[in-house]
Amino acid sequence: MIRTLIAESVALMRVGLLALLTKEPDIVVVAELDRPEFVVPAALRVEPDVAVVDGAMAANEGFAAIRELHAAVPACGLIVMASGHNPYELREAIAARADGFVVKDSDPNKITEAIHRVATGKKVLDPDLAFSTLSSLASPLTQREVAVLRLAAQGEPAMDIADKLYLSVGTVRNYMSRVIGKTGARNRIDAIRIAEDAGWL
Repeated sequence: MIRTLIAESVALMRVGLLALLTKEPDIVVVAELDRPEFVVPAALRVEPDVAVVDGAMAANEGFAAIRELHAAVPACGLIVMASGHNPYELREAIAARADGFVVKDSDPNKITEAIHRVATGKKVLDPDLAFSTLSSLASPLTQREVAVLRLAAQGEPAMDIADKLYLSVGTVRNYMSRVIGKTGARNRIDAIRIAEDAGWL
């Protein structure tokens, strides 16, 4: 049996994934979670063969949950299930030691197939996303610059960004200046547009 942990923040998606996996004769769901901070403690407790982690949950704090899970339970295969086709997120997930990256609108059979493949030590990538990632430029931005720009793209002012990332306002402004320089943008709005178009956010 493939012992599987589900970490999904959206209740409807979590219930749907659970219903899908319980139909598989060789997959048993040993934990279902809705918060990233529960992932590592649960994995240490139940020792899953595969963990399927929501893309938004995984991407939080530069894919920290994936890095921490790999460090804590290295034998557990890690699949990120993303909401969209974002080449930057794919690169970051693989860098964080994810073994698979699938999108939520995939055919259900592809998700169960991904679990089976990762459980046997293989890697799994959404083919369309893999091709778009190979054809896109690598991001010149650091993880911290992306975190600042992502919050700026959500309309957060510099003071709120500083609070959320535990930085000073001056440091946030320095990061934004570096982002504008690296992207060749005219201003912050232009930098957000360029980064979004390139799939870096």
